[in-house]
Amino acid sequence: MTSQITGVEFLLWILKRRRRITVVNRSMQPTFNSGDEILVNFNAYRSAPPQINDVVVLADPREAARQIVKRITDVDGDRYYLRGDNPSQSTDSRQFGWVERHQIQGKVTCVFAAVKSDQSEL
Repeated sequence: MTSQITGVEFLLWILKRRRRITVVNRSMQPTFNSGDEILVNFNAYRSAPPQINDVVVLADPREAARQIVKRITDVDGDRYYLRGDNPSQSTDSRQFGWVERHQIQGKVTCVFAAVKSDQSEL
């Protein structure tokens, strides 16, 4: 599962072992909100396969230039069933079907929560 940023994660990001990506929709609420930034380990699955409950990044099967974030909810060999945490706002394996192992690009390791400003205090 993902966690808030730790000193180790920050150091790995600084050392370019993780990549920071901004969440732009509501498909993974409440885990991630639009505007949150996530750290992704693109080497996470070199030595071990993805597991149920991992939150992963992959190229959108319908639009390859776009990356999406989903949770693995089922595994069948080298095929993975992915769901968004907010089903009513998510396009996921219910629409595009199972994805192959090679389609998964990386594992989300932590989140930088978006800073919310309170306009009423200005």
